[in-house]
Order: sequence, then C-alpha cells, then structure tokens
Amino acid sequence: MIEFTRWPDDLAARYRAQGYWIDAPLTRGLTEQTAQRPDAPAIQCGARSFSYAEVERRSDILAANLRARGLKKGDTALVQLPNLAEFYLVFFALLKLGVAPVNALFSHKQLELRAYADQLRPALLIASRAHPAFAEDAFLAQMQAAHPALRTVLLMGEDAPSRSLELALEESDGTAFRPDPSAPDEVAFFQLSGGSTGTPKLIPRTHNDYDYSIRASAEICGVTAQTRFLCCLPAAHNFVMSSPGALGVFHAGGCVVLAASPDPALCFEVVQAQRVTMAALVPPAVTLWLDAAERRGSEAQVDPFASLELLQVGGANFAEATARRVPQALGCALQQVFGMAEGLVNYTRLDDPEEVIFTTQGRPISPDDELRIRDAQGHDVPDGVAGELATRGPYTLRGYYKSPAQNAQAIDKDGFYTTGDIVIRDAQGNLRVVGRVKDQINRGGEKIAAEEVENLLLRHPDVTQAALVGVEDAALGEKSCAFICGASGLRGPVLRRYLLEAGIADYKLPDRFRFIDEMPLTAVGKIDKRRLRAQHAASPRDLALQP
Repeated sequence: MIEFTRWPDDLAARYRAQGYWIDAPLTRGLTEQTAQRPDAPAIQCGARSFSYAEVERRSDILAANLRARGLKKGDTALVQLPNLAEFYLVFFALLKLGVAPVNALFSHKQLELRAYADQLRPALLIASRAHPAFAEDAFLAQMQAAHPALRTVLLMGEDAPSRSLELALEESDGTAFRPDPSAPDEVAFFQLSGGSTGTPKLIPRTHNDYDYSIRASAEICGVTAQTRFLCCLPAAHNFVMSSPGALGVFHAGGCVVLAASPDPALCFEVVQAQRVTMAALVPPAVTLWLDAAERRGSEAQVDPFASLELLQVGGANFAEATARRVPQALGCALQQVFGMAEGLVNYTRLDDPEEVIFTTQGRPISPDDELRIRDAQGHDVPDGVAGELATRGPYTLRGYYKSPAQNAQAIDKDGFYTTGDIVIRDAQGNLRVVGRVKDQINRGGEKIAAEEVENLLLRHPDVTQAALVGVEDAALGEKSCAFICGASGLRGPVLRRYLLEAGIADYKLPDRFRFIDEMPLTAVGKIDKRRLRAQHAASPRDLALQP
C-alpha cells in the first residue's frame, strides 16, 4: 500500500453518496467497452489499429509477464514512452497489476528521471531506446546502481529478448490473467506537477478521484462512441489523458488517434485521413494551425477539417483575438479548458454563449468543487475582482507525495489547494485566468520551475547569481530569460551547453541570457524579479542581441 494524504472521512462519504466515487478501477472503461464492443477501434497509431479486445489482450499479456518477473501490487514504476499505442498498453497493464507508475514526458532527460526515481524508488523501468538517455546503457546502469529495487527493465527497440517491451506485449504462456488492481481509494498512478519549486513533485491520483474526473469530463465534452480524438500533445500530459483525453474516449467507446506532435503539416493529414472529430491543443499550437489553415485558404481542394467538430484549448492563457479565429479558420467549435494535474478542471460548455467561450476558461466540473479566490492577505474577494485561486473537491489532491514542506505551503488548514493562479470569477461562475503568483514560467503550456533552472546555473563555477524570469512572447505566451551575474566573458552558449550536459529537458533551457553587473534586490534582500521584467520590457532589443 502506497502512503499518501487521504480525503477526510466525512468528505469521502459525501463524494460516494453523490455518486462521484463509484469504487471501480481505472481500467473500468476499457473492460466495459471490451465486453460491449470488442471489435470497435480503440487506438489508431499510424498504420496500426488496435481494437478494444486487442488493447485488453495485449495489456493482459504484459501484466502477466511482469507478474511472472516478480512485480506486485504496491510496487511503483517509472515509465517514459512517446506517443505510441504502447503508452496505453503499458498504462493499463500496470493498473491491472496494482503497480503505480509515473509517466515521464518524452522530453524529460536524465535530471528529471533521476528526481522521479529518487522519490518513487521504482521496481520497474519502461523506456525507449529512441530516447537519448537510453540509446546506450550508461544512464540505465547509473539508475540501477542508485536504486537496488529497480530489478526489472523493459525497453522499446531493445535487441535483448529479456528486456524487449515488444516481446513482453506479445509472448503469452496461454494462461488466463486475473487482474489484481489496487483498491479504488488507493493510488492508481502519479501525475507530474508543473509547480514552482526546484524539485519535481508527484501527485498521487486514486482510481476513484481520477475516474470521476474522466466520466464527468466525457459527459461535459459530449464524447461518444463516434468520437475520434487526436492526441498530438504528449500522451502523459493530464490534459490529453483525462480532460476528457484518451481515458475519456475509452470510457465512451471512441477511438484515440495518435500523432507524434502538433505540427500542422503532420496533423492536417491525420485529421483528414482518420476523420478526426475532436482535438486538444495548447495556444501556441493553435496559432500554428490557424496560420497554416489560413494560408491554405480556398486553394485547398479538400477541406482537411471536414470531420473536425470540436477543438479544445488549454494549458496556457489563450488570447481572445486568437480564440475568435478558430471557428472561421477551422470550421469547428471551440472549448476552453483550464485545469491542473493536481485536480481541478474547468470547461466552457458546448452550449455557452460565444462571449463566454471566447473570453473565459469556463467553470468547474463538479458541484462539489469548492473555490476560494483570495487577496494577498488571504481574504475572499467578490466576483469580478482578481485574486489567487484555492480549491478542494472530489478529484483535487490533499497533498503531494512525500513532500511535507511543500504541502505545508500548498494546502491550507481546511484542505484547500492553493493553485498560484490569479483568476477573476464572473456572476455565472466562469473563471478568467489573468496571471500567476508562483515563480513559474508557462512556456506554451510547458511549466518551468524557475528555482530548478536557477539552482543548476548556480552550480557553474563562473556564475555568482542567477534569476530566471518569464517574458512576454506572442507565439508561446511566455519565454524565459536568465539574468546572470558572473565572471567577465561568460556567454550564453557556454551556459546552454552546461545545462544540456546536466541533463535538463530542452524546453527548460533559457530562451535568452542577459548578463548584468548587479541583481536588483527587494527591501528584504531577495532578487527583485519585477524589476528584472521591467528592465527587459524597457529594452527588449538588447535582449535579442544576447546569445
């Protein structure tokens, strides 16, 4: 049994009485659809198509093979796979075993993978030889030396049969597999926080809380057995897993269509060929799609979006002017989504007025999503006034995994999670996100903890002070600028190479470096990031000249 912070008994009883928690495993949707429509398509992955029965069969085979290798309920796993069908086959197999994985993004590198392993102490690692960290065995050997419990490794693209994920998904001994998932109110898997602190935090998600979010999302978003959902963002992202994401589509009996990236040159062909009806994007990708669609204009002989009914946009602030371009350029409805891996999800509804859809990020899933919007002194503010959002509810965490210090800051005495988002609520309950409190940069939907990058920069012998700040960017919403005090002659390419050698994910690399003689300080002696942002705003041209 994995330790985590549970909901109080009175709230747990209330959530069950209201029908939010139904005490079923997260494999429920797959199992039900396999029984009802086994031959229906569940996953389209390039030229490969997987029916519900095939997903059930393959995940059973993998689960049986892992059980034979000693994996058991209560173990943890570190998984890193790209946008391929195997991502879901592995996820369902581990759920059936009661092994709780964390799904690292494929963009994550050695630094992040070490941090997750240090927290989880996994018994199982599943990864891909296509990832630079696992192209050879050096990093894998380091991981196994540091974590004696890591006794089982499976790799996609592996030549050795004993470590081949592909073989473990295919070779069955013929005996029937009986699932033994963790209890519905126990941890099913871990999500990744995009938080503001230097250490990546893990979010324990139970079967009950996550399944409720999936079911409610699928209903709100109108997902049916006819839905063909394009997953072109990283499959491990909470947005495309459960809002309603792939799991919402499996719940309803639809089909998940996978693409490697949101590149319009790729996705337009996939949307047309696979008759995609629904897609989910972050704002920078939407802009790319809109620009590409508008360039095609009336010259296109075939409308690639003829089947597309709904585009969801979430992950970062979405400009109203861009939102209004979606129906005209893509010929589909728009739905804004504002959610977090910690729990709370908000949607504009499909029947909302255009003004709500274009100008807000919607309202919560559940009647029991409790929201408080507070000023800097912690007092509740009225509707129409900006404040920091705090929330609790039937699918919002009560505490990060093994993070007592962070939990003391993030969770108040009443169990409300403080999100760090500055929002305005209107009279109808819709939220508009207007900023962030936490020291976090939202680079096109990818969250960067400034402290993490700063700590790495400060390890460089020639850096004496470092501050990473978010600066406005028309395409991504925000980019990052590293202000550096250090030895004369220090330049951006040197620090960029240093960070890459440390194993940091590419999206966390500062977009620009700026070298200054002295850091501005606040009255209490902390680096004044407001002044740094103002300094950038006053001389953005100077920034562009920095290597």
